[in-house]
Amino acid sequence: MQTTMTKSKVLNGVDVTALESTIAAIEANTEIAKFNFRVVNRWMGGDKNRSTIKGFTGALAEQREGVQAFIADNGEHPILLGHDEAPNPIEWLLHAMIGCMTTATAYHAAAAGITVGAIESEIEGDLDLRGFLGISPEARKGLNAVRVRMRVRTGADAPTIKDLATRSPVFDIVSRALPVSVAIETYH
Repeated sequence: MQTTMTKSKVLNGVDVTALESTIAAIEANTEIAKFNFRVVNRWMGGDKNRSTIKGFTGALAEQREGVQAFIADNGEHPILLGHDEAPNPIEWLLHAMIGCMTTATAYHAAAAGITVGAIESEIEGDLDLRGFLGISPEARKGLNAVRVRMRVRTGADAPTIKDLATRSPVFDIVSRALPVSVAIETYH
């Protein structure tokens, strides 16, 4: 008996064959698409806190086997009373957003058969500290605006690439309102 191995189609570094199988599985059972990501954080004094990222639920199962734990520290710059030992949370947010937009572009382009040779991006966000410090109720506590500039080497036109990039989950989170619940427990 002869076995035939099919070779995966890879485009932009993305296994398009596996991506198409994933899409087909989700279309057959939408519950597979539901994921829950978790982060545990601990304050380490002053400007520093540390998050541990490990394990998540997805594809109808807890995904712990073979999942590497990642450690991410938050800090602040000296002008913001920190020690400049790690990016601040706004910088992590911008990193998450541009990283997700880049991945979304590459993955969606691959799914659409669009070759991408390179993606280079810049992202910046404007923050008015008067909101965070409670000095002005008119000033937002968070970012007032975010600007993204992407340069993509591809045969596709800019509107097509923009559509792919803005399919990013983090872009969606930042650009639209998101319900957030907060529960606080104090102890002695």
